Amino acid sequence: MRSPATISPLKAVLWDMDGTIVDTEPYWIAAEHALVEAHGGTWSHEKAMQLVGQSLTFSAGILQNAGVDLEAREIIDTLTAEVIRGVRRSVPWRPGARELLDELHQAGVRCALVTMSEGPLAREIVANLPKPYFEFVVTGDTVAQGKPHPEAYLTAVELLQGSDPALTIDHCVALEDSAPGVAAAVASGVSTVAIPHIVPIPDDPRHTTWDSLAGRTVSELVAIAADRNGAAGTGSRQRATLGSPADG
Repeated sequence: MRSPATISPLKAVLWDMDGTIVDTEPYWIAAEHALVEAHGGTWSHEKAMQLVGQSLTFSAGILQNAGVDLEAREIIDTLTAEVIRGVRRSVPWRPGARELLDELHQAGVRCALVTMSEGPLAREIVANLPKPYFEFVVTGDTVAQGKPHPEAYLTAVELLQGSDPALTIDHCVALEDSAPGVAAAVASGVSTVAIPHIVPIPDDPRHTTWDSLAGRTVSELVAIAADRNGAAGTGSRQRATLGSPADG
């Protein structure tokens, strides 16, 4: 029986997916290479790095500029299908992700998935987890503005508030591996942990940086939320809204 986290400053953890829970970036990059080359263009590692953590609509535009003569919707569907095929062969879990998810589940801390991948891929990953860790799944095809805009994170918080109106951004911590994702989480006002993977993330006092999720515990996330709640009590934090991302 899960015991509700009623007295903890941490009520929810908001998880990015690609690069944070699963190492799907090599699948995405391989799919990009194949698609560009099929249309007579050339794709490089440097160009691929520009797309890490970005919305699929943004990525589709970059691929069109690289010579892919398809509509954005067809590009997104083609890439997603290739990544799903890779995941069905082997799910490349990131170190420590499943262990931390399970510890949060046992502690009664709610979790939401906040990813720019679309529903089909997110459902594929969630289906491979041993328990229903995620109460809500916010995907790139359910928001108007993709990361680095904060809409996806603000949407997740609003969904969590449905059954707990007392929950605020001060009770949440976001886990992200990419610069656009970290920017989105920070702009939403949620305390953010960066776990750089494919692309480096510059140090910034607005977020915490961990080398890996391996060995990380719920108590460490509680401490981040506690620190945030202490700062929030001074009135020094500002809230972002769906229509206006925080500066920076």
